[in-house]
Amino acid sequence: MTSPEPQFTPTPWGGETLLRHTDEYVVKILHLNAGCRTSLQYHRVKRETMIPGSGRAILEIHRNGEVEEHVLVGPQEVLPGTVHRLVASNDAEVVEVSSPELGDVVRVADDYGRADSLSAGK
Repeated sequence: MTSPEPQFTPTPWGGETLLRHTDEYVVKILHLNAGCRTSLQYHRVKRETMIPGSGRAILEIHRNGEVEEHVLVGPQEVLPGTVHRLVASNDAEVVEVSSPELGDVVRVADDYGRADSLSAGK
């Protein structure tokens, strides 16, 4: 399976452009509006690498009740089981390269009331 052309999907925090979806990997651009954040989530099997684009985005990693904040200045890997979210200080774009399991999202908390659902969107 290969996605034929970029597809934009609006989200409450901005949106995402799916650039490539194959059986081996997915490439997306996450468009985050200033002051917004994605849901706090984890994946059972999906692996992601976040690569900074424009603007300033912070990757929050939640472990054992502690929150680590990483300003994206280079690629940051997110392994399965890692509870995380992206936060935009200003309008920002982040390139997400991942394994192909788009539906593998477990929302832990969400600013937009989507925390209790399993979903492909973030």
